[in-house]
Amino acid sequence: MKLLTLARQSDSLYDRQFIDISWLEFSFSLVLVAVTLLLSLLLKLHIEKSLFVASVRAALQLLAVGLFFTAIFDHKHAELWSWLWVIFMVLLATEIIRRRVPTVKRLSPVALIAIKTSVAMVASVAFFFEVIEYTPINVVVVSGITIGNIVPSAVLAVQQLNMQLTSRRLEAESLLALGADKSILTRFLAPQIIKTAITTQIERTKVVGLIALPGAMTGLLLAGIEPMDAVLLQLIVMYMILGSVTITVCIIVWFGLKMSLTNDLRFITQSNDI
Repeated sequence: MKLLTLARQSDSLYDRQFIDISWLEFSFSLVLVAVTLLLSLLLKLHIEKSLFVASVRAALQLLAVGLFFTAIFDHKHAELWSWLWVIFMVLLATEIIRRRVPTVKRLSPVALIAIKTSVAMVASVAFFFEVIEYTPINVVVVSGITIGNIVPSAVLAVQQLNMQLTSRRLEAESLLALGADKSILTRFLAPQIIKTAITTQIERTKVVGLIALPGAMTGLLLAGIEPMDAVLLQLIVMYMILGSVTITVCIIVWFGLKMSLTNDLRFITQSNDI
């Protein structure tokens, strides 16, 4: 069953639904942004600039992506373009993680390997086993969902790694003084860091459908897809996200800890020449 090609011809109410949004209808949503800006002014939150920049940036980025998709998916080299877009997303995600926590040294190669590994595993499961039909647009969509959910957890993992190396440095140095090596120190610090970084994603998975209806499911329902088909696709997406987040965090934390020590078991700091 290829769940991203679910269009059917029947008398079902869901198959007769369609969405046709005009620019005028889109502009009505800006009322909510205006209300948010007004509340910021009235309550003196001083976030007007951030709200405005975020709203404009989101619009420009999504419109650019929409135009890009329109241009490439009917192109004869659509498959090549789709994978180039995935590579761009992976590199951008790596740079975002590095910028969020610049104090952690040697982070970029570890983050790059972790994200590439997760995306490759998700794509392999989704397309090799034909869970989702292999098309250029599905390649970008599946990879985009995966990477978009990886980044927040990866950033949290790196922040926790940095904090643990600072707050538990005396414990770590004591272990090293007693003869521990990189592997022992990694096994000592890694579990708590990984657990903290993936807890949010686990809790989000637990409450899905009870407190919130996820984006993929909501979008399919609005597009007129049968509810059970939408639910099955959302479950696939949630499991892909949970697995990819866990894989990415484990790789980043495990190798990040190892690379935070020099060969003679000294902690790498910003002043170290590396």
